[in-house]
Amino acid sequence: MTTTISVIVPVRDGMPWLDEQLRALTQQECSAPWEVIVADNNSSDGTSDLVLRWIERCDRIRLVDASTVRGPGATRNLGARHARGDLLAFCDADDVVHPGWLSAHVSALADAAVSGGLVDYWSLNGLPAPADVDGAQPPAMGLFGFLSAAPSGNLALRRVVFESIGGFAEDLMTGEDFDLSWRAQLAGHRFTVTNRAVIARRDRQGFKPVFLRYVEYGRSGPKLYRRFRPYGLKRDLRVAGKTWVWLLLSLDRKSTRLNSSHITI
Repeated sequence: MTTTISVIVPVRDGMPWLDEQLRALTQQECSAPWEVIVADNNSSDGTSDLVLRWIERCDRIRLVDASTVRGPGATRNLGARHARGDLLAFCDADDVVHPGWLSAHVSALADAAVSGGLVDYWSLNGLPAPADVDGAQPPAMGLFGFLSAAPSGNLALRRVVFESIGGFAEDLMTGEDFDLSWRAQLAGHRFTVTNRAVIARRDRQGFKPVFLRYVEYGRSGPKLYRRFRPYGLKRDLRVAGKTWVWLLLSLDRKSTRLNSSHITI
């Protein structure tokens, strides 16, 4: 039987970045049959019109209406229900997959159940690339000192595993990727990281979006702790400290870039 793969892209008001992501996805080279499912969670900025224009140019792309659900986990789950693939890959509308991203995940899932990739956090954010690009691990790796996890924007897994563990937790607005990765491993499924599956991640802009994002991190942390404490997850205040340091550094970096742009103008 031929293995097929579905790429699921959840989106809400994805303009203008979704165009760049869809272009990168349509340029992927993969020997296995594949498709792209864009799950539109009630966008009001012309996102659906953009996707329909892409559908006219590329028959791999499909648009599904996810306006009836709330949150990223529920949007991804709805997209997965419409997918035809034996393998499911997830990426975000405002990021950009590198060449070879899809085939790397397909190869990784030949002997693993869940696959995570690497994150390029520099190329879309005006930052210099690190000296050891291959050493850039997903932000979720080892953060809690528990099981490995992949970020939801660079994650692939076998469909049968996804369905057996119930997909993404729909009550979590953040941390749903930790939750899914951990539940899969606790159910006995092998997790792997492939260095060839790379996505360029785009930082959120402005204080309010970044701050609200980290507020959600703060809300999901206790939920994750309560759920996985029986399996060995330990309370670690250093994680909260790292999170807020990361937030402050991110805001400082954004402020620097904004000030530089203002001076140039």
